[in-house]
Amino acid sequence: MVFNLNYALIVNVLSSLFLGIFLALGPTNNNLLLLVSVGFLGCFSTFSSFIFQLFNLIQKRKYLNLIFYYIEVLFLSFLFFCCGYFITLIFEN
Repeated sequence: MVFNLNYALIVNVLSSLFLGIFLALGPTNNNLLLLVSVGFLGCFSTFSSFIFQLFNLIQKRKYLNLIFYYIEVLFLSFLFFCCGYFITLIFEN
């Protein structure tokens, strides 16, 4: 199950990438910040699907797969957020 690219993982990673890019652009309007980060990207990411997949792995008693999937999603999401943020800062200057 490690690096099993399913749709929930892809969407979560893309959402993290877009959030990193958006925050690096430094929006000055707090309403726009909330609309994009919490509204659009929060809805775009599939946290509920992530939780559902973790629950399914618990039901199937695949605890090792659960740990790997959990780490995979968190690590890749954080990695892509950082990539989006720092690449945008580099190209912005």
